[in-house]
Amino acid sequence: MTAPKINAKNVIDSLPEDSSYDEILKELAFDRMIERGLNDSKNGKTISNDEMKHRLKQW
Repeated sequence: MTAPKINAKNVIDSLPEDSSYDEILKELAFDRMIERGLNDSKNGKTISNDEMKHRLKQW
């Protein structure tokens, strides 16, 4: 199995047996968002809190 399939299987296996299809999809999406965020952080693709505050004020 490839790494993404193993990761998806691990996420699914960690859920309760009575999880709905939608709950499984939400957990897989959440796991992917966390993975992307950690990779962005590791690769320096982040902005400071002050920059984020500035961007939010412009909305």
